[in-house]
Amino acid sequence: MDKSNNADTKQIDETKQGEALMLETPNQIGSKRLYIESYGCAMNFADSEVVASILAKDGFSTTQNVEEADVILLNTCSIRENAEARVRKRLHDFKKQKKSQPELVVGVLGCMAERLKQNLLDEEKLVDIVAGPDSYRDLPNLIEEVGTGQKAVNVLLSREETYADISPVRLDKGGVSAFVSITRGCDNMCSFCVVPFTRGRERSRDPQTIVQECITLFEAGYREVTLLGQNVDSYRFNMSSKGEIKDPNLPTTNFAQLLEMVAAVNPLLRIRFSTSHPKDLTDEVIQTIAKHKNICNYIHLPVQSGNSEILHKMNRGYTREWYLERIASIRKFIPDAAISTDIITGFCGETEAQHNETKTLMEDVKFDFAYMYMYSERPKTLAERKYEDDIPEAVKNKRLTEIIEIQRHNSLLSNQRQLGQIQEVLVEGISKKSADEMVGRNQYNTKVVFPKLDVKAGDYVHVQILNCTSATLIGEIVSLHTTNV
Repeated sequence: MDKSNNADTKQIDETKQGEALMLETPNQIGSKRLYIESYGCAMNFADSEVVASILAKDGFSTTQNVEEADVILLNTCSIRENAEARVRKRLHDFKKQKKSQPELVVGVLGCMAERLKQNLLDEEKLVDIVAGPDSYRDLPNLIEEVGTGQKAVNVLLSREETYADISPVRLDKGGVSAFVSITRGCDNMCSFCVVPFTRGRERSRDPQTIVQECITLFEAGYREVTLLGQNVDSYRFNMSSKGEIKDPNLPTTNFAQLLEMVAAVNPLLRIRFSTSHPKDLTDEVIQTIAKHKNICNYIHLPVQSGNSEILHKMNRGYTREWYLERIASIRKFIPDAAISTDIITGFCGETEAQHNETKTLMEDVKFDFAYMYMYSERPKTLAERKYEDDIPEAVKNKRLTEIIEIQRHNSLLSNQRQLGQIQEVLVEGISKKSADEMVGRNQYNTKVVFPKLDVKAGDYVHVQILNCTSATLIGEIVSLHTTNV
């Protein structure tokens, strides 16, 4: 996703950045056991479900118990340095485990795999398998190759692979929300981002396979899907980036049209998407959101900086003025829309005046929530080659603290504006903090907590908002089992 480096506020549980995902595959019985951990963005979590599906056909079932695993796979992230550090620590743990379990196979998947294949395999000898994001179909062969005493590697990037024909094994049995990948790779080449080098060129998935996956999810009890891509707004099936038709025998589909198709699956299926890119967010997409009640009035629109010179150095393809015009368009067509963002502090050469422009933009837009990071240089990026990482860590920290404080205030104001409202909430389950409370999310992607009643995960309920913090709304149910239409 359009993410970078070090700290955030509110909604941190949405993608569990840098945390491991260790969930059991439902109804899969195999003679071999697979243990998967996922780190980083939502795309990695979705990819882990594709991996589980591929290996399920090869006789693997997943387990939460790492000690009973025959194969351990870590789906990794190179976007942030601390994610790599966590993965390395886990790999050293598994290296110790292999001393008592010599047949254990350990592999690294995803972005970090492609970038550090030589270090992980030959120099540090921490893994048996290295598989890049486009080589998951080859995993059964790679595992078999390890069985012959070889180290197995496939990090080739593809211009075609979308895994469109693979039905992901959902790793959250009884879940309410699911990720659905619509694009892979990225062509934007933001100067701070390593994704184009680790995930390859951008390509869009056949819309019919996306719609069918959403139908299958709804029939399985899911009531919310999040359409995923490094840049969902550049989704173009059967079209080049210039809008040229690739195959005259196939229909063309842009992102607004895809949203229409998914919205038509069922009015009870709530739709989100991530991530949008400001340079590609069109009025057509905004108007499509406004048109359909089951497309959430929530847009994640990463700005990264409020200064046009820094945005140019970041190769973002827009200015401060362009970004604010896109915000104005969202407000025009969807007055109550919730807008979140990403912000990087301390990018190469950032002056105090340029940092202050980010602060004023935050104060003007009043984002509902934000992911905020200090810049840290990533290998292979344009910024590493072209610019000096010259902002002292203490200055980066200070600036990060300042924008977090602004956002904490804005998040509280956003939630306070919702006091007294009766909102439709999709129930996610029992609150982790209290067995007497339930939790769900409203269409603005804000967490709502309310006393436990006779409702279950997947139900829609009406909740009156009575109180709030900067991160959570607190209320009580006023009606049960609404229809969301």
